[in-house]
Amino acid sequence: MKKTLKELAEWLGGKVVGDGDVEISGVASIDEANPGEITFIANPKYLPKLAQTKASAVIVSPEVTQAEKPLLCVPNPYLAFAKVVSLCSSQPYQPKGIDAQAWVSPTAQLGKDLTLYPFVYVGDRCRIGDRVTLYPGVFIGEDASVGEESILYPNVSVYSRTVIGKRVILHSGVVVGSDGFGYAKDGKKNVKIPQVGTVEIEDDVEIGSNTTIDRAALGKTIIRRGVKIDNLVQVAHNVIIGEDSIIVAQVGISGSTKIGSNVTLAGQVGVVGHIEIGDNVMVGAQAGVTHDLPANQGYVGSPALPHREFLRAITVFPKLPEMKKTLNEIEKRLKELEKNVLSVREEK
Repeated sequence: MKKTLKELAEWLGGKVVGDGDVEISGVASIDEANPGEITFIANPKYLPKLAQTKASAVIVSPEVTQAEKPLLCVPNPYLAFAKVVSLCSSQPYQPKGIDAQAWVSPTAQLGKDLTLYPFVYVGDRCRIGDRVTLYPGVFIGEDASVGEESILYPNVSVYSRTVIGKRVILHSGVVVGSDGFGYAKDGKKNVKIPQVGTVEIEDDVEIGSNTTIDRAALGKTIIRRGVKIDNLVQVAHNVIIGEDSIIVAQVGISGSTKIGSNVTLAGQVGVVGHIEIGDNVMVGAQAGVTHDLPANQGYVGSPALPHREFLRAITVFPKLPEMKKTLNEIEKRLKELEKNVLSVREEK
């Protein structure tokens, strides 16, 4: 890719400060950029590096108007940089066909322009859309479907009857459609509850490595359009995750929980089953969600509290030992007063 800074500004809807004719041929971080490359500053603490970077231009916020280098000013520098990276790194899709060492059922329905690497397994009655890429070791179980332009990286397992939408990315080791964790006690024995439901993943979802999404006991586990899930996440049976939500690494979501749209669950959040989390909720790292969370708020702590309530509570926490000591002293003095009052009454 070779574009002038002026062309990039027009594409991004930004404004150029300085030489708009400087040519950009690549992207890099502010410390590693070389002439011909563009970088960005989203955090003001890195502004001193403007004078140090070797980049030919820098993407910044509109508040930055002076520098020794040409600037591309946009409201969200991080988002703009992400778009430029996509522009620079995108390659036209070129199908490689179906490798002779891939096994595809004769009853499978295959789209056009596929790339199936060695040791892919596509089961009976599967449906594979156009321009799908399946890397080595991918398993697609019977009656499952994968929508067009989806990419399944090595060793992804898609169990039977699972539905994968369009432009979905599943990274290495993802398991979709394994049995939900359901057992009933018969005395001391654990009796397995058959998990006969399915999983449905809608369009434009990305799921990180070694994440597991369980099939429903009955009905569907659903990951809505645009959801982004990090590595090492557990999504239990019958969970529904709303559109454009972000689930960060090591989150565990218990069964039958409903998560709204545009929700963010930060790293290591634990969510109990059978609750609802409203739209636009943000839950801080390592929080424990034990009850319904109303929409449009931030929550932290375990059990999760609204952010301001948590801040008030956490300021008290370090003082608890001192408060307990004071309370014990008050209790001791109160008992002595009661004893004295009783003695006076008995003398009368």
